[in-house]
This record gives sequence, structure tokens and C-alpha cells, in this order.
Amino acid sequence: MATIKEVARRTGLSPSTISRVINNHPYVDDDKRRTVLAAMDELGYVPNSSARRLRGQKTNTIAVIISRIINPFFSHLVDSMEKIAGEKGYQLILCDSRLDVKRELAHMELLKTKQVDGIIMASMQNKWAALEPFTKYGPIIACNEYDTDAKMPMVRCDQQIGGYIGAKHLIERGHTKIAYAGGADRIELTYDRKLGFTKALNEHGLSVKNEWNFISYYGIEDGKNIFQRIYAMTDKPTAIFAGGDEVAAGIIQEAKRFGCRVPEDLAVIGYDNQPIADLIDPGITTIEQPIHMMGSRAMELMVDMIKHKRKTKAQTELLPLNLIIREST
Repeated sequence: MATIKEVARRTGLSPSTISRVINNHPYVDDDKRRTVLAAMDELGYVPNSSARRLRGQKTNTIAVIISRIINPFFSHLVDSMEKIAGEKGYQLILCDSRLDVKRELAHMELLKTKQVDGIIMASMQNKWAALEPFTKYGPIIACNEYDTDAKMPMVRCDQQIGGYIGAKHLIERGHTKIAYAGGADRIELTYDRKLGFTKALNEHGLSVKNEWNFISYYGIEDGKNIFQRIYAMTDKPTAIFAGGDEVAAGIIQEAKRFGCRVPEDLAVIGYDNQPIADLIDPGITTIEQPIHMMGSRAMELMVDMIKHKRKTKAQTELLPLNLIIREST
């Protein structure tokens, strides 16, 4: 790890000037400040007392970044990670980005300041260009969400296939008026899922009306809101592909309140195969992601990278998806 003296040599400035920049002293020339900060970044200098204490040591701590702590998908994913981490002598720090790019980057600073040994990104709000600089401070792995441009290990499913088999199932059930609900299109996972859904429809000469597209919907209350909007339509869809089991559950719950029969009046398919899919009546047909396998494998990779000091590089492991048919379709 770099020292103040090394930063001073790189910049040609005195150690006292470097110290003033680090401590945000007001009487430092702006050009010198920029020069020092650039050199600190290039050398990987971390002005953090705890980091200095940990120089050359491991923290035995791994951060896991998620996007919605109330989403049961992440609860099960992190639980499977924690079991492997515990067996290997590591503890986890859970970081919630709340779907915010700035919060995510703030969590990434944990790696830069040597407060964790590595980061597993179960959610990705930033593009790889913003995340790549952090790889010089330690290993980063993507689990669940991904960026195909990223040069890091990724443990994930083929979301285009997931969207495709979900839409194909509804079409095989005789539906031609199919709505779509999913996350933000800027996230590659949700974008790919929608691509697969659209591909299946196109193969059968079908399309989705603009008013049947529901983007950036995630939870049970969102699902209820979606159904209310569908119920108010003159031209209603007869089926909907929901981007998650929580959304599907909300749709079904609200449909029952309005006297709409599922699947007779509205067929509903979810995603993930969370426990709620089998508990609600009618049971939710869903695309099952191997959540426990995904979390376990990501943690095994992370521990291996830390133990053997492996560099972050491109590597993709694709896990299988399965259609689980229940009463909602």
C-alpha cells in the first residue's frame, strides 16, 4: 500500500502539502489538490486510519450489495452466501443501494478503504466503467445481476431465456393479449428478460400495447397498482408476465378483491419461485431461479479469489432456469 512519501515523490510536492490535501485544508491551491488526488488514486493510497492498521492483513469480511432489503429474493440469496462464508471463516456486511447509483458507489468505497476483502454485487446500478477502478483494491464478483461488458466473474442465469419461456407458456395457454411488468430497462438483467419475452411474442406475430407495459415495478403494492390500472382499461390483457413473484402476488391479491378470477379472467406468471408463490391462492406459475446455488457458488468464488489473491477478470457461470406451473395460469 502506498504512503504519503510515495505520493509526495509522485507529485513533487512536500509531505506536509499532501497531508493538508488529505485533511481537506482550505489553503491549498486547486491545481495542487487535483494533482495530489490523482496521484493518490493512481498509487492506491488510502487515507484511512483503520486501513493503515490493516495494511498487509485481511479483514475476513465480505460486502454484499443488494438493491431492496425487503425483497425476499435477496434474503434467500444472502442466506446461502452466509452459510458458505461462515464455514470459511468470513463474515458478511449487507449493503442496500436502494436502486441508487451514488449509494452503490459509496458502498464500493468499503473495498477501497480496506474495510472489506471483497464485494459481491447481487445488484448493479452502475455501468462497468464506474465500477472497474475499484478492482485494483480487491476482488469483485457479480451474482444475479450483471453487465456483459464487465471484466469480472459473474454467476447468473440467462434472463433472455427466462423471459422467453414465460411468454411462451402464456401463448401456449392460448393468450394473445399479454401484458408485461418488470424492473428498470437500464438494468441489463431486466432488459434481457424483456427481450426474451418480446422474442417469444414476435415469433407468434404478437406485440404488447404501450399501456400494457409496466416498467420499474418491484413489490406487492406495485402489483396491486398494476391490477387497478388493468381493471380500468377498456381493452384489457388476458395475461400478464410479472417480473417477480411479489408483483404477481400483488396482482392476484387485488384481482380477488375486485372479483376478477385468476387464471380465467387474468392469467399471471411470476419470477424467482419465492416461497410466496406456493403459499398464495391460487399458486403462482413462475420461472424458478436457483437462488441457493447462485449464492453459494458466488461466495465460493469470492473466498477462492481472496485466499489465492486472484485478480478480477471475466468469467461467467450460467445456471439453469425452470418453469414451475401452478394454478395462476
